[in-house]
Amino acid sequence: MGRLGVDLYPLQTGVGLDRVESFGRFLGGSPANVAVAAARLGRRTALVSRTGADAFGTYLRRELKDFGVDDRWVTEVDAYPTPLTFCALFPPDDFPLTFYRRPQAPDLEIHPHELDLDAIRAARVFWATGTGLSAEPSRTATLEALRARSGRDVTVLDLDWRPMFWADPAAARPHYAEALRHATVAVGNLDECEVATGEREPYAAARALLASDGGRNLRLAVVKQGPAGVLALAADGTCAEVPPLPVDVVNGLGAGDAFGGALVDGLLAGRDLETVLRHANAAGAIVAGRLACSSAMPYPAEIAEALATGSGTLPEPGGTLPDPGGDAPETGGDATVPGSNLPDPGGVAPQAGGEAPQAGSDDAPQAGNDDAPQAGNDDAPETRVDPSQSRGDASGKG
Repeated sequence: MGRLGVDLYPLQTGVGLDRVESFGRFLGGSPANVAVAAARLGRRTALVSRTGADAFGTYLRRELKDFGVDDRWVTEVDAYPTPLTFCALFPPDDFPLTFYRRPQAPDLEIHPHELDLDAIRAARVFWATGTGLSAEPSRTATLEALRARSGRDVTVLDLDWRPMFWADPAAARPHYAEALRHATVAVGNLDECEVATGEREPYAAARALLASDGGRNLRLAVVKQGPAGVLALAADGTCAEVPPLPVDVVNGLGAGDAFGGALVDGLLAGRDLETVLRHANAAGAIVAGRLACSSAMPYPAEIAEALATGSGTLPEPGGTLPDPGGDAPETGGDATVPGSNLPDPGGVAPQAGGEAPQAGSDDAPQAGNDDAPQAGNDDAPETRVDPSQSRGDASGKG
């Protein structure tokens, strides 16, 4: 539930937006990317969001369907345009973003009375973000959805701290505290944990997250530590800490979303905590080594290959990487260069015109692929870049 917009990524690296000559167009928005990532791993997924009543909104709904994400809860807002976000590419670790989300992004116009709470309760996983708390009516709607889920596994709050989306960033912590009362899993990097809990040391931050709801619902805290890797601490005392896989970074934006999709896939599959984190790190590394976000999300076989080889650098699907300072074919989504040979974005589109499945039925968007590969690599080399730490699609985060 939450952010959805159009990502415009340059087809040249190492140059500012004032010198970029061509862009690729992609579906973006952190929750949307997480839904795509989980769909790539065999899960049935749906998105609750809104777009403008414009051509970009039409594009986004088509892309969701093509990726196999149920878009029935994505509705239009007449008053506001679909958000656009541009980034520049300065690998390995500088990907400045320029957001166009004013006067208000449609995905912040989700109203509580519009929520299908039965479907939200029925899903095996519900994923909400901190950006959804940044403005009304989305804040009230996000909290209402989390209350409807309260205590149900797996209910994830991605802390997703973007201060530019808040009118008063200093007022964020109470809203995070209320949201954490209803989550069972909390995910964030060190900056986000500090905003939500006041703690920055990884273990202290994890313990503070677990204690934030008085020990009632929160069962797992996942803390991304940059070059030190990822820490996960469960309420029963189980702990895992693993380094990320090394990768030759092309675009770090979206790696955190790949991490999130693989995280929930692993939790649903019932894998042990260390294996869950290794799979999630591998997914993030693969996306960091590619230009796109949504269309770069890996399939199970690619995660298994990355774990087996100890590297997230895999061949780019469907095309070549952007050349420094020059044009290159796009690798997914829509390129703005006339005559480009674009690959199919992937995914299986639902058939149009059919009857929508009822919430809670066997066809409701939920999990269902416990056969994902269980590969692991305890000898992975030391990380060069932490892909799980990357915060972004072009509409806000990872």
